[in-house]
Amino acid sequence: MSAEAEEVAHDTVEAAVRAQLAKAFGGVRGIIEAAIPTIAFTLSWITTEDLKLSLIVSISLAVLLLLARIVQRSTPQFVINSLIGIAIGAFFASRTGDAKDYFLPGILWNGAYMVGMLLSIVTRWPVVGFLIGSVTGDPTAWHKDPGIVRLCTRLTWLLMLPCAVRVAVQGPVYLLGGGDQAVAALGLAKIVMGWPLQVAALGAMLWVLGRGRTPIKPPVAPA
Repeated sequence: MSAEAEEVAHDTVEAAVRAQLAKAFGGVRGIIEAAIPTIAFTLSWITTEDLKLSLIVSISLAVLLLLARIVQRSTPQFVINSLIGIAIGAFFASRTGDAKDYFLPGILWNGAYMVGMLLSIVTRWPVVGFLIGSVTGDPTAWHKDPGIVRLCTRLTWLLMLPCAVRVAVQGPVYLLGGGDQAVAALGLAKIVMGWPLQVAALGAMLWVLGRGRTPIKPPVAPA
């Protein structure tokens, strides 16, 4: 869809951001596909304490989910993202021989996201603003409107909150925990604080978006 068509479909900032968020989250199926490999790894490790077997089970399930997407000719984006994260976690765990290192890349990734979004807020270039730019065709025009900047700042805070919570909870468990209990706790935390927490943040963002109607101002064409 062209930028002009997007503008017609979404005549307000709130409508544009809602549409872009819906694309980014992947729906119920994306939520399930992200959770299954982590659940499988955690249960396999608790049951067998065999790191290699647990990694094989987790990766195999992710590959099967990807193949199902390909066979059905539906977008594999969310499965691929999950598979990349699982593969990196498997690499960390297999290198160290410690099952809890399977969860370390996710903690670091959330920390990086949190820092990046916080910097965008501090510099008054909140990342959510670029969702608007992707609709209007001008990635920075939204920044000229103080009202849109304030709205995007609030939304970026809400988008950042799940990352901050994950780091605050999972980080100490990783650093201080050990053995089966740490792996079980990290697995449970990753599942509970994964998509469920993200969906809660999305709900809060949609509530904020539902309260306003900020018109999109398309970039002025040069004379």
